[in-house]
Amino acid sequence: MGFSIAPSRLPDETVKHAFHPLSRPGIVCALGTDPCAVWDNSLAGISPGMRPCEGVLPDGESCPFGFVDIPAGDATSAGDRCSALLFAAAEQIRPEIEVLLSRTAPERIGVVLGTSNSTMEEFTSNPVRIDMATPAHSLRARLGIAGPAFSISTACSSGAKAFASARRLLEADVCDAVLVGGTDSFSRIVLCGFHALESIDCGAMRPFGLGRAGINLGEGAALFILHRDGEAPLRLLGVGESSDAHHFTAPHPEGQGAEDAMRAALSDARLSPSDIGYINLHGTGTPLNDRMESLAVSRVFGLETPCSSTKPLTGHTLGAAGAIEAALSALMLLRNGDSGALLPHFLSGERDPALPPLHLVSPGERAPVRAVLSNSFAFGGSNAALVLAKA
Repeated sequence: MGFSIAPSRLPDETVKHAFHPLSRPGIVCALGTDPCAVWDNSLAGISPGMRPCEGVLPDGESCPFGFVDIPAGDATSAGDRCSALLFAAAEQIRPEIEVLLSRTAPERIGVVLGTSNSTMEEFTSNPVRIDMATPAHSLRARLGIAGPAFSISTACSSGAKAFASARRLLEADVCDAVLVGGTDSFSRIVLCGFHALESIDCGAMRPFGLGRAGINLGEGAALFILHRDGEAPLRLLGVGESSDAHHFTAPHPEGQGAEDAMRAALSDARLSPSDIGYINLHGTGTPLNDRMESLAVSRVFGLETPCSSTKPLTGHTLGAAGAIEAALSALMLLRNGDSGALLPHFLSGERDPALPPLHLVSPGERAPVRAVLSNSFAFGGSNAALVLAKA
């Protein structure tokens, strides 16, 4: 048995729906440490940070990992790597943050982040308290703001669910703006844990590919400013959440919870499936996830909507994945009007013929996009989908 969380606002014409302004993103990941490099590399299929991780797995195997080479200043000014990654992403939207700080009372600005590892790696090398909220508290202190600051930790849906919580703070009149995103860093414990679950691919991950064997992990951070009102280049149109609670680690085999989240996001955004011009798939490269997601997407959108998984280029960044993939989708929206370029799906090898033949974006493919949907699915059937659009 399970349940679905209804959209926070139903599509009733008598209710005024709030499409909240959203800033451009700051993003650091294996693709690069500035938005231009991230975008260019995502189109070219180049991931400078994706390199072998050796000496960690218990059997001595090497596996790819998406590392981030953050500037030294960001690395030394934070007490932990998750916060350092977050600070590097925040620096990219420093002008917007400065304007926000000049116009908004400190107690009316919040911080909501998705994370999964937080200070876990620091704990293994120099025991400190593991606190999932540390990056959120660190950013609040760094910026001198005084609103609510907390983290969402629902495994791989954390970074997307942070947007839902941030929006609730705005709609409850607790905040006028919220710094929202996600951050996660390298952790030996987590890497070995996924290896024990037989979910690590020691070669390049192959979402929706024949013979796919699992994930490559990665680290990174992404950060936006979500406003109650005002001007910003993007809009958060809809959020959908569900919990199918099918199994502790395995998704519902038919993707029922994933479908519920996508439909809830569309309803919340007051859009039909045909309004979505691109889908950023959760696309982990595991046999079960790719099967259920392709089934769910095909039921909701059919087989024509362009979609891709960007995880082969970033690695699966766990608690930060939803935010990073929202950021990649946002970069595509901001640049799509100029070039029409879509985020490609890079697949080494053949597609799995047993899966519904989704429209996986080919390198160089172009199409106009009005709105995008980004999927994030997690252990325990915790699912989230975001709908973003250009203002």
